[in-house]
Parts: sequence; structure tokens; C-alpha cells
Amino acid sequence: MTQITWLGHATFEIRFESGEVLVTDPWIEGNPAYPKDYKLKRVDAISLSHAHFDHTNDVIPLASQFQPKVVAIFETASWLEKKGVKNTVGINKGGTADLGFVKLTMTHALHSCSIRDGDQLIYGGEAAGYVLTLKDGRRAYFAGDTAVFSDMTLIAELYQPELAFLPIGDYYTMGPEQAALAARLLKVKRVIPMHWGTFPALTGTPEKLASQLKSSDAQVWTLDKGKPVEWSGTAASTSAR
Repeated sequence: MTQITWLGHATFEIRFESGEVLVTDPWIEGNPAYPKDYKLKRVDAISLSHAHFDHTNDVIPLASQFQPKVVAIFETASWLEKKGVKNTVGINKGGTADLGFVKLTMTHALHSCSIRDGDQLIYGGEAAGYVLTLKDGRRAYFAGDTAVFSDMTLIAELYQPELAFLPIGDYYTMGPEQAALAARLLKVKRVIPMHWGTFPALTGTPEKLASQLKSSDAQVWTLDKGKPVEWSGTAASTSAR
């Protein structure tokens, strides 16, 4: 089974059946939503949706510690290389990085993307999302930071993801109403809410999302920070709520 642990905001530790670990958008230091005293013990790959600090803050220290492959859009990957990060995989939208234990296909996202480098704010390429294709054929969609967009129907047509990680906080991303529409466009069975509750401005909640999805087949799968759940097809473990 695939094990998913939410580490606050848009950071997830995804452990695959073969043992490898993918970390999404790592933000540990200074993240008020990161579970206290939680330690990452293995990181084989990191995926970055975009270069804002709350999604990339801990890429460099994790890369130094674990030497993972780091998948990002080309411009962000190039900047990380200049900062000494090894094993970067710079791809672009529509491209797929095959990591052996999972394939990451980069998708569109509606968001900005910049890198804070000292007192400079520099271009980081475009914001993106990913379709994760597991070795058993199951697929999940990690939206990154985005608003809803109509081409989510193309993601559904091309990849048929059964699970979606969607931001719901509003203000910097889509809120629950847009996220509910996204879930319908994607035709997913379950939605894991992310990018909510970290700052006061992020007012969207899983409960608001669930109320918007009452007439939908999609279920809201709210994770507790630092508590792993098992993803095996359509059956969620009892540790999810």
C-alpha cells in the first residue's frame, strides 16, 4: 500500500510500496503547520510545484542530507543547481520524469512563481502541478497552488486520477467553492485538502469543501498532520477522517 502523511500546508511524505519516499513542496523550518518533532528519515525524491518560500524552503537542506532527485520546472531546477543541489530534474509542462518507483507528469497550474534569493525576487518559471502514476497504474493529481481551470477536464480525460490533492485555503489559491468544481472536473473519487489553516488569511476549511461536494461522488479525505494513512484503491484507512 501507499502511505501518505500530511506535514502541513502543501508538504506531504508519500511512501510507496517498494519503500521509496517522495516529499512534495517541503516546508519545515518556520512552518507553523508542520507537526512538532516530526523527522523525515528517508527522502528519495522531492517534487516542487513552484518556487515560493512556503513550498521550497527546505529543498536545499533536504537535498544536502539525503541526495534525492529534485523534480521542478526548468528555471527553478537551474537555480537550485546554482545553489549546489545535485540530482535536479528540470522538466516542463506535459513532460514526465520516471523515477522508477513513480512517474511524475507536470501539468498546468494558475499561480505565480518567483524565487526569493537574498533581497532579490527572481523569475522561477511557471507554477505547475503533477500527475503521479504508481507502478500498479493508480494515479493521483497534486495540483500545487492554483485556481480552478477548465483544462482540468483534460487531466481527467488523459490520466483518470482517482485521488486529488487540492488547495482550499483561498486568498493565495482557490477556496472550497472552486476546489469543489475542480473535483468535479477531475472526476476524482477523493480529495485531500491542503494549503489551508496555515495563516489566518487561509480561511477555507475541509468542512466548507464537503458542504460544496454534497451532490458529488467525490469524498473529502481530511488528514491529521503527522499521522500516516494508507491509500489502496478506493478504500481509505480508519486513520483518515
